[in-house]
Amino acid sequence: MPPTSPLALGESRVRRYYELVDRGDVGALISLFADDAVYYRPGYAPLTGRTELERFYRADRVISAGRHTLSTLVGSAGHIAVHGHFDGVLRDGQAVYLRFADFFSLNDEGTFARRDTFFFAPMV
Repeated sequence: MPPTSPLALGESRVRRYYELVDRGDVGALISLFADDAVYYRPGYAPLTGRTELERFYRADRVISAGRHTLSTLVGSAGHIAVHGHFDGVLRDGQAVYLRFADFFSLNDEGTFARRDTFFFAPMV
């Protein structure tokens, strides 16, 4: 049965996003984003629009493969916050395990208008 509330729809789409990214299904995951979506990710200039997002996932993303595990997902209509960890392999063959937090904003059509990612890594 499809989600019936904006919050349930947002949660479903966010969970679907992680399934698709872990499978490497770039075409399907890009369709979850609005045409003019903006993605803010540490170490990159803001990625704006589906073309830039697709380029990132196909060519620029340093992750080769892996799995996201979500430990917390909370939200309100139009906004979903996620905390979890990623366990995988980088393109250079190095194993990686890291904790992350993501914040998704959805538009009225239910697609992602904005995503902000934060990684738990030593900085100071």
